[in-house]
Amino acid sequence: MGRHFEVRAAAMAATAKQKSAIYMRASKEIYMAAKRGVPDPESNLALRAAIDKYRKQCPKDVIDRAIKKAAGGDSVSYIEGEYEAFGPGNSYLIIKTLTDNSNRALVNVRTIVTRKGGHLGSVAYNFENVGVFDFKYDKPEETLEEALVLNDVDVREISLEDGVAEVTVNPSDFDKAKQILSNDLGVTDFEFAQITMVANDKITLEGDELTKFKDLLEMLDDCEDVQDVYHNVEL
Repeated sequence: MGRHFEVRAAAMAATAKQKSAIYMRASKEIYMAAKRGVPDPESNLALRAAIDKYRKQCPKDVIDRAIKKAAGGDSVSYIEGEYEAFGPGNSYLIIKTLTDNSNRALVNVRTIVTRKGGHLGSVAYNFENVGVFDFKYDKPEETLEEALVLNDVDVREISLEDGVAEVTVNPSDFDKAKQILSNDLGVTDFEFAQITMVANDKITLEGDELTKFKDLLEMLDDCEDVQDVYHNVEL
């Protein structure tokens, strides 16, 4: 597969502004996962997934504070939203929000997309939900496939490049696949382990269109209401 998701770039964020944005998203997502269930990742799978998503991107105290906030009965509530959009160069984007003001989120997303020459529209047909794992692996690719398939995991694709394996599975088999990778194959540290959205067809932008698209991503990243952005552009 070899996509090496753009999400992973967030873990390399160097500036204080980028880190602050990541911490805010982590806090909201972990807080909501803890509030909807119990504030214990051992018995709350959604909370465990949210923690795993941000474990490499933010300090432990950020995670702990969000869980304690939910356990303390805090009354803040966030609303999930999803917007589809066309961007520069006929690019496609799916923008997910987590906000305490859905009207503001809509206005912010629409304004940002419009400023860069895009518009809201239906593009979800070009994306699919998949479970993705990236991790270091020094054994043959066949051992990965055999372990997963024999345990009835619906494997979409497996690739092994430069000692890094990328495994894509049906999202309904995500937890099962992770357990097999950890317990049976000894994978102790995942570089990336999420249920995410992947474009079926990717495009390449150049020149002014590429500049506008990168600016669009940066503006969305700065937006307090935006939680995740998925797109079909090769970067």
